[in-house]
Amino acid sequence: MAAEDRARWDRKHRARQAALSPWLVGAAGFLPDRGTALDLACGTGEAAVWLAERGLDVTAVDISDVALDKARARAEAEGVHVDWVAGDLDGWEPGERAWDVVLCLRFLDRALVPAIRRAVAPGGLLVTEVLTEAVSRRFGAAPGELLRAYVDWEVLRYEVHPRTAALVVRRPG
Repeated sequence: MAAEDRARWDRKHRARQAALSPWLVGAAGFLPDRGTALDLACGTGEAAVWLAERGLDVTAVDISDVALDKARARAEAEGVHVDWVAGDLDGWEPGERAWDVVLCLRFLDRALVPAIRRAVAPGGLLVTEVLTEAVSRRFGAAPGELLRAYVDWEVLRYEVHPRTAALVVRRPG
């Protein structure tokens, strides 16, 4: 499955012009000035580079070698360091490290939610923006799904639009 996923995402990233998420920019006031950040399914690295420019120590993971090549070039052009990791998020674990910010944009894998919950440091943030089920039955969030996944966390910002649902939550502690 990983080889098929990698090939599919490589094709998409060859053809795609990506842009920084306006949702992420709008959530900037919640982000710390320093600390660690993990960008899951980072794609071509717009968000990871933006976080690094803000002073965060960023690790970014994606399955696509094409996307990571573009991301590396973007980081080099902007003069920032990001730790780029080629990895398949199916069954992936962030390890023992606790992250001040975990970012997951345009990617919803329900099986990954427990790992994300463990990855965020106490008092840390999850920032996510995903498609709604109106756009994708399989990969879109149902109404209230993001809130239910983090029901015991502090909701800092939550928005639902016809195509996207977005959430910033703080882990207790």
